[in-house]
Amino acid sequence: MIITGSSPGVRAGDATARLLVSTLCLDVIVLSLIQTLVVPALTEIAGQLHTTAATVGWAVTANLLAAAVLTPLLGRLGDLRGKRRVLLGVLAVVVAGSLLAAATASVPLLILGRVLQGASYGIFPLTMGVLRDEIRTDRLTFAMAVVSGMLGLGSGLGVGLAGMLTRNHGDYHQIFWLATVAGFLALLLTAAAVPHRDGHASGTVDWFGAGLLGAALVLLLLPLSEGNDWGWTSAATLCCFTACAVLFAVWLGVENRVGTPLVAPRLLAHRPVLITNLAGLFLGVGMFTGFLGISHLVETPRAEAGYGFSASVLAASNVYLLPGVVAGVLVVPFGGRVVRRHGGQATLLAATVLGVTGFALLALLHDATWEVILGGVIVNLSITFGYAAIPPLLVLAVPPGETAIANSINSIARTVGSALASAMTVTLLTSRLLPMGMTRESSYTIAFAIAAAGYTVAGLLVGLGLKSGHRLEPADPGRPPVMSAA
Repeated sequence: MIITGSSPGVRAGDATARLLVSTLCLDVIVLSLIQTLVVPALTEIAGQLHTTAATVGWAVTANLLAAAVLTPLLGRLGDLRGKRRVLLGVLAVVVAGSLLAAATASVPLLILGRVLQGASYGIFPLTMGVLRDEIRTDRLTFAMAVVSGMLGLGSGLGVGLAGMLTRNHGDYHQIFWLATVAGFLALLLTAAAVPHRDGHASGTVDWFGAGLLGAALVLLLLPLSEGNDWGWTSAATLCCFTACAVLFAVWLGVENRVGTPLVAPRLLAHRPVLITNLAGLFLGVGMFTGFLGISHLVETPRAEAGYGFSASVLAASNVYLLPGVVAGVLVVPFGGRVVRRHGGQATLLAATVLGVTGFALLALLHDATWEVILGGVIVNLSITFGYAAIPPLLVLAVPPGETAIANSINSIARTVGSALASAMTVTLLTSRLLPMGMTRESSYTIAFAIAAAGYTVAGLLVGLGLKSGHRLEPADPGRPPVMSAA
């Protein structure tokens, strides 16, 4: 059912609000499912396509690069043209990309499919914009926390389902058929449940600024993804980072001069937004360090390395990672209530404390199965509470016309954090080897300790840099009709 809400002040029934929130939850699950579904299956894909792991690795890299280019642009289009219209377009592109990857045995077409799937990163900021438009203010933090919590659920499902579908050399195409079906279902429900609403922002799309920002982000993420193969001091890596810095400086200069910039520099410099984005970056570091570090640690053959658990990909997913995902999902409603009662700053600060605790435990205690599971559960709880706190903090900090673009920039911050974590973890695990070629146990300790240090920095920024007692402001008199998500 589509609710146009042409009469301000009319509230839709609770059932309609619950349908809307449930639909947006599915949209976000599709996003995070696509992010992680392919990662555990890369070796299997390379074998079945008779190509190298480095070549298939571009299925991940191309997805990240497309996300970097598209996410801020899609967020701005949502603010200008209306979130529903852009969200439906994104889901259609994601379904097309998933179908292409599922129906082909060509490496170039697989990579093209992953490029199209990169549009999925725009889903999260658009869903946050829809919630701000449609959900009653006193229920907004709870609804945002629930939808945000689905990022962790989808990521965990992606890892677990990929392990199940490709075990015993199962056909990798199944993971993309799964993404196709999930994306198509999300598209149908979004068309039915998300109301049409004109955009809040005015002006035009800053295409030149979008191009500059996209190019700068590509030059940042490309060496982070490939630096371990290129060499961190190679000419290619250093040239990319240098060109990235130059393009960012040019982009800031351009954005300061155009009438309707893609991202207003004042928005980036606004302290609550800046600190929230830095916190998002460290959350991205934590999520991928936990995922990659735990996966590789437990899959290490104990007989050869003297540590590890000799776990299969399936066991790593379902025994060691799944408990953390389940714990995170179970506390999603509680996270929403914590944000509503104590504010975003306190919740985000609690998330950083949990993150430091979880990674410290993983760094010091990882000889028994229960120790790794406990550390993973605590880390996942930190991510859940962090994701619950960030959207309400951004809602407090920006006007309605900048909701989607502000969340887009935060999504990019998390993506950069994930790329940093991947680069750091892979470099540590491949550069410090035992004589028989296995990773030294101390490399895992260092990786987890770095993640704990990152959470410590985030906690200091949040504790000292954000004002306490943040609460959502009352709805604007001219705000469109809202729903209760109770």
